[in-house]
Amino acid sequence: MESPRLEIDADGIAWVTFDDPDAKVNLLNPATVGQLDKILDGLLQRKPTGLVFISSKPDIFIAGADIKELEKIGNAAHGVELARAGHKIFGKIEQLGVPSVAAIDGACLGGGCELALACRFRVATDNPKTQIGLPETQLGIIPGWGGTQRLPRLIGLRAALDIIVAGKTVNAGKAVRIGLVDAAVPAVALRQVAVKLARGSGIPAATGRDKNFAPTRRMHWENRWPARPLICRIARKRTLAKTRGHYPSPLKAIDAVEQGLASSLENGLEIEAQIFGEVAATPVCKNLIRVFFLREKYSKLRVKGAESAKKIEKVGVLGAGVMGAGIAQWCSARGLTVRLKDIKTEFVAAGIKRIADIYRDGVKRRKVSALDAEHGMARVHPTTEYTGFSDCDLVIEAVLEKIEVKRQLYSELVPRLGKRCVIASNTSAIPIDELAEASGRPTEFVGIHFFNPVHRMPLVEVVRGTKTAPDVLATAVEFAKQLKKIPIVVKGAPGFLVNRLLMPYLNEAGKLLGEGVGIEAIDKAMLDFGMPMGPLRLIDEVGIDVAYDVARELAVAFSGRMSVAPVLQKIHDAGLKGRKGGKGFYVYAGKKERVNREFRGEERPATEIQHRLLEVMINEAKRCLSEGVVASEDDIDAGMIFGTGFPPFRGGLVQYARDSGLWV
Repeated sequence: MESPRLEIDADGIAWVTFDDPDAKVNLLNPATVGQLDKILDGLLQRKPTGLVFISSKPDIFIAGADIKELEKIGNAAHGVELARAGHKIFGKIEQLGVPSVAAIDGACLGGGCELALACRFRVATDNPKTQIGLPETQLGIIPGWGGTQRLPRLIGLRAALDIIVAGKTVNAGKAVRIGLVDAAVPAVALRQVAVKLARGSGIPAATGRDKNFAPTRRMHWENRWPARPLICRIARKRTLAKTRGHYPSPLKAIDAVEQGLASSLENGLEIEAQIFGEVAATPVCKNLIRVFFLREKYSKLRVKGAESAKKIEKVGVLGAGVMGAGIAQWCSARGLTVRLKDIKTEFVAAGIKRIADIYRDGVKRRKVSALDAEHGMARVHPTTEYTGFSDCDLVIEAVLEKIEVKRQLYSELVPRLGKRCVIASNTSAIPIDELAEASGRPTEFVGIHFFNPVHRMPLVEVVRGTKTAPDVLATAVEFAKQLKKIPIVVKGAPGFLVNRLLMPYLNEAGKLLGEGVGIEAIDKAMLDFGMPMGPLRLIDEVGIDVAYDVARELAVAFSGRMSVAPVLQKIHDAGLKGRKGGKGFYVYAGKKERVNREFRGEERPATEIQHRLLEVMINEAKRCLSEGVVASEDDIDAGMIFGTGFPPFRGGLVQYARDSGLWV
């Protein structure tokens, strides 16, 4: 069956239905776009009374263009050609001269959103899965099928830039408020309202009390001179502050919007096509597409034994500190029942407060509803006893990084667990085999290493011990996917992958500091490289005590070539703990911070600092591959991007090393 397909009802309304039989989602690939073009050509010959675009797939309207086609763009001219082709096809919707409606239920992204923008009306369901937006800048491109031109003309410059520049999506409720859709309705009413719009009957007038219908369309003063250049100038300034100039597409998107609004729609579309071609051929675009496919690859990862993986419904978490509470919150937010234990009532109470704070912040940022947050909190059952652990499907230990503490815990915990319960540790550095033997059940033991903060960091290292059973490893991988995390499988070697690469980098920053280079010079050099924060600031955020413990573990494991930087030893011995203690390499006072003046230093060329710090990471990555810590270069790139924030625009550590001639 071809997709889309055309049906014309008794009233003469043309229904164009997207339902790709060979895919889980509808994408605008060459076959789909070609079929759509044929349908529109036919409708231009036999004009219908109205036109409705709809999808038969649950929770999906159109998820956008096929990224594989974007990957094939070899030069700017090729990109321009693709953009013009899309403009021509979507232009036919307007040429029909009849009421056209996008009936949206589910994801309406990228090219799907641009198709909807080419319609006269848009109606969306109040389904939580309905998300409408233009995420192209996240792939290093700009909307290329009319998005930069039609969206600001529809909803105004400021609201349009908010969506286009950041690559945002909005739900149906917000889409109504900003005028992106004309109505938000229950799914059962979607076709009925679409028919009314396609007949030209219109929609109920906004009353000021009804949030389900958009306000009357109006001219946007901000789209005109002199407001337009002022708004765009502010947007550029904010974008540069956020991206530090590493990502060209958000700035180019602003150019396309501003220049297009100063001209006709036809001229604006050509401006968009030229800029789309320019950014689509850049190395940044290619690297961001690579990152997209890395995310896809690992979010669908399957390992040997997956068919025997255990379904996880109840999780036990040992330790209510920052990591334990974070794990408990994330599990509860994904519908799992959680038993959270610590040794003292005050520790448990502090953990529950952390969980409540995360939910409260999520509600404030509209990432979760107040009701869902309430239900999530109710799924967390705190305790200071081992009661309630016997029926857990999986338990995760997240206590102090001290082997003697963990041994004591296992001796008390394991006898109380069911025979098929998977036992996991969130350890960041202690060898898994050592912990597995301490548990007394090495075949059921696995490492599941989350990253802090759990609710923001997507990576999970699934650590296999030498005796970990295949179905247990598979259960851990499937569990990570169940939590919507990105799993990579690593060998149970000291530091696993991420800390094994990260600690030499942080340690080298300490050595540079010891050589007299200033804190600001070191951190700024890596910010300029694209890291989310400088290495010394990162040590403060992780906690000097935690960083020191990991550095010491690795120094013991690799004593021939690793040692703790004297500066890190000194600051640890002085009792400084970083941000959580108010002082480290920086001094913190509320929201304010300044460099710790005890560590004064000199400037040094940023390129020299970057080379020093990156070289140690790259060399360690080569060792990890040769030692079988990970199976592939992709594992390294995924681990560093999703576990440390290594700049996505560089495509990953290995990709960067290849581009720089350092991967030989």
